[in-house]
Amino acid sequence: MPFLSEVPDIRCERPLFSVILGNTRLSTVPGVSGAGPTPEKTLFTPVLDSELIATGAIRSRPMKPNTPTGCPTPAVITRAMMDLLGMEALFVNAGLVHPPVVPCLDLYGDPGGDPREGDAVPRAREIFTGGQRAGKILSSLSDLLVLGECVPGGTTTALCVLRGLGYPARVSSSFVRNPVALKEEICRYVQETITSRHLTDPLDVVRVGGDPMIAAAAGILSTYHGQMILAGGTQMLAVAAVAGKMGIRVPPVATTVYVRDDPGAGFAGTAARLGAHVVYVDPDFGDIGHRGLARYCEGEVKEGIGAGGAMLLAALMGKSPQEIRAKILSTVISFA
Repeated sequence: MPFLSEVPDIRCERPLFSVILGNTRLSTVPGVSGAGPTPEKTLFTPVLDSELIATGAIRSRPMKPNTPTGCPTPAVITRAMMDLLGMEALFVNAGLVHPPVVPCLDLYGDPGGDPREGDAVPRAREIFTGGQRAGKILSSLSDLLVLGECVPGGTTTALCVLRGLGYPARVSSSFVRNPVALKEEICRYVQETITSRHLTDPLDVVRVGGDPMIAAAAGILSTYHGQMILAGGTQMLAVAAVAGKMGIRVPPVATTVYVRDDPGAGFAGTAARLGAHVVYVDPDFGDIGHRGLARYCEGEVKEGIGAGGAMLLAALMGKSPQEIRAKILSTVISFA
């Protein structure tokens, strides 16, 4: 496959790359998320990833930007693309357990809870409204918004929201072996709650089983006036599903081929059911000359914090696949 599955017809003068940061307590459930060295430490991942992208280093905690197996975090890829383009990412705090260490547009949301213990996002409508205000601000700053996310455990909340909205979806995972049984168990509980309460409003579904990022992103989509790209995998399909059910336009989605090719996720089929147009990025990490990056081809990590969208943005801004790959490799090596 070529570097891009297709070249979108997008012209812009003021592109902006933004990432919504959030937490869900589901990431602390053992086996749900691989986005951290331990389940409890997944709650730090959005803070550390945003620090790495913004400053080029992680100084707030003694952690390396790799998984325990040596696979580089996708934040390194996103950092490489921001460097290559000479851009600064704008972060949006939708609801974090730990305060961010870099400047953020703060929606003053709360972190998501475990939906088996009560509503996951009790203030979903307030976060959505905050997202609407943020969308207006971002409209004044740019004519193209590439919107990513960082929510460990978010593929599980995405599954709950997609199923809650009536889509027979499956989702991806940062693990090589997707913990499907555990996700399905959580999702069944959410489904029973939605059914017993006769909930149909998309924001009610997010309130019961989602995470703050989904509410914030839907709000931004509803008021942003320029061109948009949703940068992410199955979590951004959940955003697209909420937006579609609310009558909000669904922009194109950009993700990596590693999400598309996940046999357990059925990503392309879900995107088609949602009417979401997807551009796939193939950075060909298997041939890049780095064992950690090659693990993406084996199904580890696959995508995250807008990495696929960041690579697409670099291509749209005139960077060649060779330049993009070389910058990713040199950045990964610099963190070794």
